[in-house]
Amino acid sequence: MSLQIINLTKKFGEQTALNQVNIEIINNEIIGLLGPNGAGKSTLMKSVCGVIKVDEGEIIFNGKNISENEIEAKKNIGFLPENNPLYQNMYVKEYLNFVAEIHKIPKERIDEVIELVGITPEKSKKISQLSKGYKQRVGLAQAILHSPDLLILDEPTNGLDPNQIIEIRNVIREIGKEKTVILSTHIMREVEALCSRVILIHEGNIIQDSPIDEFKGKYDSLEEAFASYTH
Repeated sequence: MSLQIINLTKKFGEQTALNQVNIEIINNEIIGLLGPNGAGKSTLMKSVCGVIKVDEGEIIFNGKNISENEIEAKKNIGFLPENNPLYQNMYVKEYLNFVAEIHKIPKERIDEVIELVGITPEKSKKISQLSKGYKQRVGLAQAILHSPDLLILDEPTNGLDPNQIIEIRNVIREIGKEKTVILSTHIMREVEALCSRVILIHEGNIIQDSPIDEFKGKYDSLEEAFASYTH
């Protein structure tokens, strides 16, 4: 898996959401994408996924420009947005069958993923009947169903209880052993628990991209480092 983001710029009217962003990822690792609200994190993730068009620059995924190879890129990228848009009136397994048909993948894979994300007891329920924690797991299941090379997760544990957070983290950790994961979160404990590298974006600019120990540096905690860099 390789991802190169070269001089990526995106504007919304007069506002510059991303300003000549450059990132290179060549190894399987879990990367924490950090930044204050409005920093450009979601715009960056949606640009990589091909959800929004870039104004300037290039995104090269597995050696190909995603603007020219959108379908091929999307076959190898999994995305769980922050708002987790699920079809509430569908049953869990029915929904995952639907996703599997879109990706043209064997139905046997559905049961594998259901077990991996821990939704076996809920697989026959309607999505609308699930707790928020189980809905997050269903969203994670659709994102990994097609075994993507790159998994992008936007606030995957937002609103979950402590036990659910631990369980989702364990799933992400397992996935990160074989795939590249970009994890956007405001929870510094999550970054410390999962990530080997931190990319910090502020006002549309990358201001830190380093191993987690180097990012923390002289500060007592990641929270202190984050506050100092973005003050």
